Amino acid sequence: MGRSVARRLAVLAVSAAVVSVGAAPPSSGTGGNGSGPAEKVPVAVGYGGAVASVDADASAAGVEILRKGGNAVDAAVATAAALGVTEPYSSGIGGGGYFVYYDAKSRTVHTIDGRETAPLSADSGLFLENGQPIPFADAVTSGLGVGTPGTPATWQTALDSWGSERLGPLLKPAERLARDGFTVDDTFRSQTASNEARFRNFPDTADLFLPGGALPVVGSTFRNPDLARTYRELGRKGASALYRGELAEDIVDTVNEPPVDPASEYNARPGDLTLKDLAKYRAKRQAPTKTSYRGLGVYSIAPSSSGGTTVGEALNILENTDLSKASDVQYLHRYIEASRIAFADRGRWVGDPAFEDVPTKELLSQRFADSRECLIKDDAVLTSPLAPGDPRDPAACATGGKAAPTTYEGENTTHLTAADKWGNVVAYTLTIEQTGGSGITVPGRGFLLNNELTDFSFAPASPAVHDPNLPGPGKRPRSSISPTIVLDRHAQPVVALGSPGGATIVTTVLQTLTGFLDRGLPLVDAIAAPRASQRNQTTTELEPGLWNDPLRTQLEGIGHGFRQNPEIGAATGVQRLPNGKWLAAAETVRRGGGSAMVVRPAP
Repeated sequence: MGRSVARRLAVLAVSAAVVSVGAAPPSSGTGGNGSGPAEKVPVAVGYGGAVASVDADASAAGVEILRKGGNAVDAAVATAAALGVTEPYSSGIGGGGYFVYYDAKSRTVHTIDGRETAPLSADSGLFLENGQPIPFADAVTSGLGVGTPGTPATWQTALDSWGSERLGPLLKPAERLARDGFTVDDTFRSQTASNEARFRNFPDTADLFLPGGALPVVGSTFRNPDLARTYRELGRKGASALYRGELAEDIVDTVNEPPVDPASEYNARPGDLTLKDLAKYRAKRQAPTKTSYRGLGVYSIAPSSSGGTTVGEALNILENTDLSKASDVQYLHRYIEASRIAFADRGRWVGDPAFEDVPTKELLSQRFADSRECLIKDDAVLTSPLAPGDPRDPAACATGGKAAPTTYEGENTTHLTAADKWGNVVAYTLTIEQTGGSGITVPGRGFLLNNELTDFSFAPASPAVHDPNLPGPGKRPRSSISPTIVLDRHAQPVVALGSPGGATIVTTVLQTLTGFLDRGLPLVDAIAAPRASQRNQTTTELEPGLWNDPLRTQLEGIGHGFRQNPEIGAATGVQRLPNGKWLAAAETVRRGGGSAMVVRPAP
C-alpha cells in the first residue's frame, strides 16, 4: 500500500516485531534437541547470515547450518528439509519447486527449475474421460494428479553446483525434528482439519496425520519417525535414492494403486507413473529472467514458471508511473491494472519451453510493456477477461484476440529466503500444490505426494485459442512461483523475496516489491501490508484490511469490482544492509506469523 494505509494497518503488528529484533534465536530452535520450540519473530537484524521462513523450527535449522560454516545454499536445503517436517501440507520431498541463487563472488544469478513432470505416457487428454474434463476435486485427490517429484533433485543440483556441504549433514536437523517432534500450532491443526475427510480415505495418511484417529491437539508434540528414516536414507545414499531403488518403487506403486481404505468407497483414480519417469527426471539449471526497474536488476525464474515473466512484465508496465508520488488510490489502481494485463499475456504465451515456443525475451521487453501500458486509464477500469497482446509484434493498445483462462493453482506452498556471511543469497519456493497435496502418503515413508499436474489446463478453453498449458509426456505444468532477487547497479543484492499462494504468488511478489522499492516501506511493513490480487478476472481479491478500508469505495468509484479473500500469500525476504549486516523479514500475522533469524543479532 501507500505509506499512509500500509502504516495504519501494519503498525500494530510490526511494532511488536521491532521490539524483538535484537533477540538471539535458540541454538538450534527445535524441540528435537531439548531446547524447546523456537520463538517466532517476524524481523531480525544482524551479521553472519540470515534465514526467513514461515516456521521457527525450519528457520532455526538453516541458522544452525550457517553457524557451522555452511553457506546460503546449504542453509536453504536444511531449511527446506525442516519445512517438509513442520509444513508437510505445503512442501516436502514428494513435491517440487524453483530455486534462485545469487553468487557473491561472480555477482551473478542462477536458477534451478525443479518442477514436477507429467508421466511419459501423458497426453493432452490426461484429465479427460469420454471427451470431458473430470471433476477437479477428483483429480486433486488421485494418483492421476501426481507428477514426478523434483525437490530432492533440486537439493542435489544446488549442492553440487554451489553448496559447501554434502546432503547428509544438511538433513540432520530435519531428521532430528521428525524423530523427536515439533509442537503443533493452530495453523497445523486447522490445515489438518480442512483435510480430515479426504485423509481418512487413505489409512497411511490417517495414521500419520490423525494420530489415534483424532486431529492433533495444539501444544502437543507431533512426530514422524517414517520421515526421519527416509531422510536418513537420502542422507546416506543421496537424492538419487528417490529416483532409483526401493523408494522409487514405493512411489510408483502408491501412485498407480493409491492405497485407499476399502470401507471409504472412495474412487482414487490411478496414475501411470513408471520407474523410467523417475529415473529420467532432471532438475534443470537455466538462466534467470531479468528486467530493469528503477535502475535495479530484477531476477527471477524463467518458464516453466510464469513468475519471472509476469512479475517482470507488470514492473515494466509500471516503470513509466512514479509510484512514489502516487496517491494510495492511484497506486492501487495502477498496480491492479498492470497485474490484469500481465496475466492476460501469461495465459496465452507461457508454458513449458521444452514443448512450447515461449517468447520470454519479448514478454520482458519494455517495448511490449509500453504497448500494453497505454491501455490503462486513470478514470476507468479494463474489462476482464482481457485479450492478450502479441509480444513478437507489439501493437499499441491492441485489444484484439481471444482471452486465455487463468487455471486454478493450489494456494498452499512455502517460501524461504537465506543469505550468508559471504553475501550469497537464495530465494526458494517449494510446494506439493494445494494444502495436503494429493492427500496420499507413501506407505512407511512419511511424506505426502504432490498433485501438481492439476496445474495443467484440463481442456482448451476454446478451439480458437492455443493453450500452452495442456498436459504432455514429461511436460512441466505452468507455475506462478516467483522467487525474486533484486540487485543494485553494482550487481550487489538489495532484497530477495518470494511467497506461496498459487496464482496470487505473482501479485504478492509484485505488490511487496513496489511497496518496498517505490512506496518506501520497510521490508517487514511491505510484507505485512494488506493485499489485492487481480489475475485477469472480473473481480479483484482483497484481504480484509483493504476490504474494510475507505480505499475500496474510492476504487469502486473508478469501476473496480472486488471480492474478499481472508488471506493472500505468506511472504519472506532478506535485505542487505551496510557493512555485512542482513535484515530478515517474514509475516507478522498470516499463517500465524513467520520466522526471521540471523546468526549474530545486532545490538
